[in-house]
Amino acid sequence: MSASFFGTDGIRGKTSTIIVDEEDAIALLEDERTLTPSFMRVLGEALSHSQPALPGEGRTVVIGWDRRPDNPALVEALTFGLRLTGSTVTHIGECATPTLHHAVLAFGARMGCMITASHNPVTDSGIKVFDAHGYKSTPAFELDVSRTLRQLAAEDREVDNTDRLSLAQPDEVHDGWGQQAHVAWLNERWTDFEQTFGGFETTKANGLLARPFLLDCAGGFGTNWFSALLNEHGLPCQEIGTFEAVLNDHRGAGDFSPTQTWTHAEAAASPHALLQRLKPGPAGQWVAAALDGDGDRCLLIEATDNGFKVVDGDAMAALLVAAAGPRPWSFAASIESDVALMAHVKSFHPETITIETAVGDRWLSFALRPSGEALLHGTSMPLVLGIEDSGHVVLPAPHPVTQDAWSFVGDGAATLCAVLLSADRGRQAEFQRGWKRRETVAPSHRERWHEHAEVFSNVSSMVVKRLNDLGLDSTIRRVEGEANLLLIHAEGAEGVASFGVRNSGTQAKTNLSLRLSPNMKSDSFEDVLHEVKAVLDDVLTKD
Repeated sequence: MSASFFGTDGIRGKTSTIIVDEEDAIALLEDERTLTPSFMRVLGEALSHSQPALPGEGRTVVIGWDRRPDNPALVEALTFGLRLTGSTVTHIGECATPTLHHAVLAFGARMGCMITASHNPVTDSGIKVFDAHGYKSTPAFELDVSRTLRQLAAEDREVDNTDRLSLAQPDEVHDGWGQQAHVAWLNERWTDFEQTFGGFETTKANGLLARPFLLDCAGGFGTNWFSALLNEHGLPCQEIGTFEAVLNDHRGAGDFSPTQTWTHAEAAASPHALLQRLKPGPAGQWVAAALDGDGDRCLLIEATDNGFKVVDGDAMAALLVAAAGPRPWSFAASIESDVALMAHVKSFHPETITIETAVGDRWLSFALRPSGEALLHGTSMPLVLGIEDSGHVVLPAPHPVTQDAWSFVGDGAATLCAVLLSADRGRQAEFQRGWKRRETVAPSHRERWHEHAEVFSNVSSMVVKRLNDLGLDSTIRRVEGEANLLLIHAEGAEGVASFGVRNSGTQAKTNLSLRLSPNMKSDSFEDVLHEVKAVLDDVLTKD
């Protein structure tokens, strides 16, 4: 049994509104990946008890949510648990995850809770927790909350039904605040992005942007307003979805993978609503963009000679850094990034600071955070950037209350704005992508893969020996936030190789990744990948 209920990015599970007691609710989440209102109620109590561990003052908790059918019941139960234990609760209604980050800062809250399962199917939901500075919760805090939750669930805590109905209602309601605030925030950030990355008048004039440019907000929060904002800023843009469509149902960035490609015929035959709508264009033309269901990441679609390809987080980061010119950045990238592997951003300025992080955009924000401080300060946007190839791009955002202060947030809408504005200058620089291959062991008994397990030690020794036999000098790296990650970095005369094994934080699978410098031949390295997968299939998949 896992000590923490939290994965890579909060808690997620398929939802059910059945009435069960709290101990059964815990069992349902752990054994059947099912999230119930009963679990959310006791989670609210545990979060209230754990608030003293968070920075900031007061006991206000802001709650927002995306458009999933069981979310109202989950929000009501969470509100009940929070208020039962002394928290003051503010609802801002439907929003994107970055909107919730913004609301925590704007309302001066001690904590924020976003009810979402991101790009997961609409039958799932979950929760992401933010502290008073807008950072996602730490593993230490999540472990404390999980332990408190288990203790509370074992107690007998009866509440009068009259009090139950009253406590399930928030102290304050700000319906509609999210859209108004997010639009104003993006308009402010547009100005910051123009000053840093430039404009896209030349890009529009030379046909690098399709007309109309298609937008797919996955049926999420931005569906009714983001395309209008882009049109107001001079980009002819058309949203393909409506709120009548099911969230994430063959829509949005969640169905796409970094470096993925399609022929024209494959796109036309795809069940994905955006791919079906794409029209052939000149090679290199940007034809569309997709956000995920909770609006915190973005992927672009580019035309090729015979179809289309994904412009992923790595490629977008390279554009942004190039467009800003030869200035030093503070740059963080997850362990699966080609940009981090190739030290690409250092080519623009040797004083650029690069940090390799665990998977999950929270680790990008933590890595970029000033030592001992929560915010960056300055009158202009700091040159700070965090990326994952999945399309999570963390950029500085102006603080809604504190003047000349900047927080960090991954916002798919803001990412798209910044990348569009970087195109004129950014495309003039060449991004040399490495080679990448991923394999998955599923369904995996993830609890068997950890740093103290025999299989972990055996695989480590095997990979180091095989890479050394190929003429590389190999070292095992440790990355904060990934205690059970095996990450082996190897360097040789022809370049750099990186081999990783990690458990998924949201699904019953274990992921393997292999990354190589572009001039390295992949055949021998792929043999190593397949050998490791065979070992893990044997150990992790069998009952």
